[in-house]
Amino acid sequence: MAKLFSRRSVAVAASALALALAGGGIAAAAQPPTAAKAPVDSAQADARAGVSGGQPQVTPEEARQARAALKGSVGTEAIIGSTSFAVVGSGGNLIRGLDAVSATKYGPGQYQVLFNRDMTRSAYVATIGTNFQCCIPPAGEISVAPRLNTPNAVYIQTRNSSGRPADRPFHLAVFS
Repeated sequence: MAKLFSRRSVAVAASALALALAGGGIAAAAQPPTAAKAPVDSAQADARAGVSGGQPQVTPEEARQARAALKGSVGTEAIIGSTSFAVVGSGGNLIRGLDAVSATKYGPGQYQVLFNRDMTRSAYVATIGTNFQCCIPPAGEISVAPRLNTPNAVYIQTRNSSGRPADRPFHLAVFS
């Protein structure tokens, strides 16, 4: 059977693609600030005092708690294929969880969940939820992100159906 492409041609094509992608990224970064449009999601209240990237700044006490949670665990690295979770009430109370140490509410719809292991190489999935067997959770939206400067925490924002920050109970799953 004949070879369609030599190893050298594949390497050259891959290099050309990488250079083209890198060049496009440089060109996009070089746009003047007036030409760049802010993403729709950045309409968060970034102008609030003490907020960076839409998240409250990490206080020294929170940083201390995060370090203590990592030190108190058996191993800070996740086992590939493992799952951690947290069920958090709308008031920011940790109802139950696996590897979850605490939950903190910062303001309307702003939460942090602290775990006893590093979450930086994990995937986060959250849904509006409830801990009651009788009820359907309130309608709304939820988003998750890594917590600023805290490798073992996840930042969660909840909103009502019209997009305004609102306190909502949620379930968070973290996959490693």
